[in-house]
Amino acid sequence: MDQPTIKNVTIGSPVDLRTKIPAQAPWSLHSVLSTIPPPLPQTGTTSPIPFFHLLERLKTTKREGWRRFGIDQGESISDHMYRMSLLTMFAPPDLAARLNIPHCTKMALVHDMAESLVGDITPVDGISKPEKNRREAETMDYLTSALLGNVHGGLVGSQIREIWEEYEKSETLEAKFVHDIDKMELLLQMVEYERAHKGTVDLGEFAWVATRIVLPEVKAWSEEVLREQRAYWEDLGRKPESVEILGELQDGQLEGCYGNSEA
Repeated sequence: MDQPTIKNVTIGSPVDLRTKIPAQAPWSLHSVLSTIPPPLPQTGTTSPIPFFHLLERLKTTKREGWRRFGIDQGESISDHMYRMSLLTMFAPPDLAARLNIPHCTKMALVHDMAESLVGDITPVDGISKPEKNRREAETMDYLTSALLGNVHGGLVGSQIREIWEEYEKSETLEAKFVHDIDKMELLLQMVEYERAHKGTVDLGEFAWVATRIVLPEVKAWSEEVLREQRAYWEDLGRKPESVEILGELQDGQLEGCYGNSEA
């Protein structure tokens, strides 16, 4: 049965995740680049400056999930990745001994790089996981080959692409750890926004990502944050709203944004 669609989204109240945003015009890298103020980033150059300029979009592009709750001036993509990179440095000793921590930190810094042109795709956008992957892969080709292919012999671009692919495949312990850290950072932000809005915004639906955390060390962190959330709402004499609708979403929709690829 076809999913219902919604014609208008009112910012400030959550959207039922069982609905889909109406389809937009077909996405293309060219169409996105055409919206960038001139001059366009120069390709094929030996200078990394065009790439440096494009990275600014990570600083100005907001994480979209919060906007449905009226948080329009929330974190940017680079805000999210920066805290993630710091979190990787706090792996408990037993886990850290099995990890290449500097590699994890690099992975945290590049894992959402494609969103500089793709944007932050969320489960309510109605974009399939294969289509999301296509857009991100095309963007990473542009960033690491067209912009960085001749910079220092293409070495750094190749390294960035390899790290990104490792994260996407989520097969190594480092990739699994960074996927978990991705969810952990979201949980922290969830609680912080609820506190900042003094209980007027219930972001409980995002707590679902804790069920996708794989490593016990990170799961312990997430449980501590969720205890903080419960205590905060109990002090207000309330409980966060349940999000049973999440269980009705298709797995592909959820994994495309929140799940490890092996989950």
